[in-house]
Amino acid sequence: MTYNETLDRIHSFQRFGSRLGLERMSILMEYLGNPQDTMQVIHVGGTNGKGSVCRYLYSVLQKNGYRAGLYTSPYIERFTERIECNGCEISQEDLIRYTNQVLVKVDIMIENGLESPTEFELITAIAFLYFSEQNIDFLVLEVGLGGSGDSTNIVRNPVAAVITSISYDHMEYLGDTLEKIAVEKAGIIKPGITVICNVIDSSASAAIRRIADNKGSKLIDVQSMPFQVHKKTIDGYVFDTEVEGTEFKNVKISMLGMHQIENAICALTVIEILKKEGIIKTDKQMIYDGLAGARQTGRFELLRRDPYMIIDGAHNEAGADALATVTHELFPDSRILMVIGMLADKKIDRLLAKFGSITQDFVATEPNNPRKLSAVDLCKQIQAAGMEGIAIKKPKDACSHVKSLSDYDVIIFAGSLYLIGEVRVILNNEKE
Repeated sequence: MTYNETLDRIHSFQRFGSRLGLERMSILMEYLGNPQDTMQVIHVGGTNGKGSVCRYLYSVLQKNGYRAGLYTSPYIERFTERIECNGCEISQEDLIRYTNQVLVKVDIMIENGLESPTEFELITAIAFLYFSEQNIDFLVLEVGLGGSGDSTNIVRNPVAAVITSISYDHMEYLGDTLEKIAVEKAGIIKPGITVICNVIDSSASAAIRRIADNKGSKLIDVQSMPFQVHKKTIDGYVFDTEVEGTEFKNVKISMLGMHQIENAICALTVIEILKKEGIIKTDKQMIYDGLAGARQTGRFELLRRDPYMIIDGAHNEAGADALATVTHELFPDSRILMVIGMLADKKIDRLLAKFGSITQDFVATEPNNPRKLSAVDLCKQIQAAGMEGIAIKKPKDACSHVKSLSDYDVIIFAGSLYLIGEVRVILNNEKE
């Protein structure tokens, strides 16, 4: 198969939908020789922030001389972003090769009358097989959906587990209360490991602590860790903190927002725990360098200045809250326009209420996804909420429109990861 044919074959498994549960994954990994059992894994779950925590960990481990793998989802521009090893995305040739190896086993499963894996299960299996042959020291593994029934949860003995946050998202799969969602997310906790938790809601954090206690796992609450912020600018934040008895002064991060400080402290806690347990050795300056160098595509990412053009993947209430907070911190008196596109199955009214705290001026457009809400319907909802909006169906046309405006200091694209991926390609290609 060619690279594009390989992607088409992978995406063809979308027809099996999203189905939580480890039965299919367990059988597939058994057929592949359980490559996931050969690696030291840091397992990272949560509603928001897990991708950023993964990036911090991945960067710090590499700076300290470790060969690290990173598995994340979804991708922003290229499918190969999802699978990284030591700073490089999986090559197209390797993706083809490892996909073919996994598909051979999938065909055997189906021939034997077994249920087919889903698309995400297939991709996770490809990643595990790839990483098992890359001689990595650690795999930083991001949960896809939920926790206990997510295909990444096939990992039996992670060296640490992280739960970054709990908020409302994917409620049709995870439950209709924060406590129910927390129980599902806490399914990644394995007996006897250390769990790093950054959960605000008391019922959710209590559920996670109860599960950790029942499994004999130590839980460390990042919410209780003090920090002091010295600097907030568009080029980075600087803060002090103390983690597990170790002081960190003037820590600089390039990812923006108070929530990113909490994400960085989550990662710092993992690093300090692994150091105390004798699993890793670190140099403090390399920790600083790793945190400063970590960047997460599509998370309050500045693409242009004058005016500022920013993309952000906020697509649920917690993400929209974080976007609003950092926007108010950095641009308190600025004229702001938002270009938004959303999937129709999101809580549109709640997201618009959050975005409405940022600005009253909107362009409605459409992400490239079958589940998209039409720009016209989104615009009607914007106007019904008492805000100003126009509908421009194609993101490329929306980009052209906003570039012709001179009324705004800041233009923010948000509402869907599918949208900001397309916008990122458009704006970066124009710069080149």
